[in-house]
Amino acid sequence: MVGYNKFQDFVEQLGLLVHDLSAHTLKVALVRSTDGPLATDTILGNMAQPTGTGYAPIDVQNTWAEGSGTATLTGTKCIFTATAGDWLSFRYVVLYNDDDAGGPDKVIGWWDYTSDVNLGNGETFTVKFNGSETTGTIFTLA
Repeated sequence: MVGYNKFQDFVEQLGLLVHDLSAHTLKVALVRSTDGPLATDTILGNMAQPTGTGYAPIDVQNTWAEGSGTATLTGTKCIFTATAGDWLSFRYVVLYNDDDAGGPDKVIGWWDYTSDVNLGNGETFTVKFNGSETTGTIFTLA
């Protein structure tokens, strides 16, 4: 099972009001194993994304809700499709905040798929949060 890992700086960023998890656009990006995430990374620019026609990070269409003292961040499944050729391989999926106008994209967490994934022309890769076929839990905060 692919587990969620948080970037250490995300905890500080929450306290500094960098992330509005109910209003900001959160996206997932694919990241290559040659320059993958470290727990100490703070921005997406520290990591190498695959190249290939049609590759772009995807909006997770996040929602943030609280009940009985526990907040939950959810997102919809994201489907990447290689078009017009093969993409360079990737191993990680990184969640980041895309709303910092003019600033770097602040990272939140990542998933390690344990080995490289290769997509040929027309092939797809699906990110499902908590295994959900539609909308699933990304993480909870209690």
